[in-house]
Amino acid sequence: MILVFIIVFCALIALGFGGAAAYSDATRLKIPNLYAAYIGAAFIPAFIAVTIFAPDTGLFSSLSNHLMAGGITLAITYALFFFKIIGGGDSKLLSVYALWAGLSGLMPLLFIMGVFGGALGVSTLVLNKHHLIKKPLFDSWIDRSQKGGQDVPYGVAIFVGALYTFWQIGFIQPDALIALATSGMGN
Repeated sequence: MILVFIIVFCALIALGFGGAAAYSDATRLKIPNLYAAYIGAAFIPAFIAVTIFAPDTGLFSSLSNHLMAGGITLAITYALFFFKIIGGGDSKLLSVYALWAGLSGLMPLLFIMGVFGGALGVSTLVLNKHHLIKKPLFDSWIDRSQKGGQDVPYGVAIFVGALYTFWQIGFIQPDALIALATSGMGN
C-alpha cells in the first residue's frame, strides 16, 4: 500500500504542476521553470520505489530507457526552441513528461499532444478572425489571439498528453493501482 501511495502522490505532484503550467501558458503564455523541475523531481522517488519494491509491474522501464526518452525529447525540442518554433517552457515541460513516460510511452504522449495542439492551433486561427470572447483575461492566449497573435499555449496540449499517458501507463489508473496493492507488492 505504501508503494501505491508513493506512485499516486508523485504522479499527482507531476500532474498538478503540469496543470499549473497549462494554466500559466493559457493565461500568460509562459511556463515557469520550477514547474518542470518539480515534475522531474517527482519522478525520482516514484522510480526508486517501483524499482526497489515492484520491478516487474511494468510501470517503469530501465532508467536508461527513461533518461533516453527525456534526453532525446530535450535535444529535439531545444532545436525547435532555437529556431523559435516552440517556447523554452514547452521544451522543458515536454522533456520531463517524456522522462516519466519512457520510450514506450513517448509516442502516445506525442500523439495526444499533437492532436490537442492542432486543435489549439485551429482555435487560435478562429480567434484571429472571430472575437468570440467579449472580455478575455488581459494578455492571455485568447486576448492575444483575438488581436491577431499566432501564439499557441502548447503547455495545455503537453499537459493533456501527459494526463492520457499517465492513465495509459497506470500511474493514475485505479484498476492498475488496486491490482498492485492487492498483489502484495504495494505493501
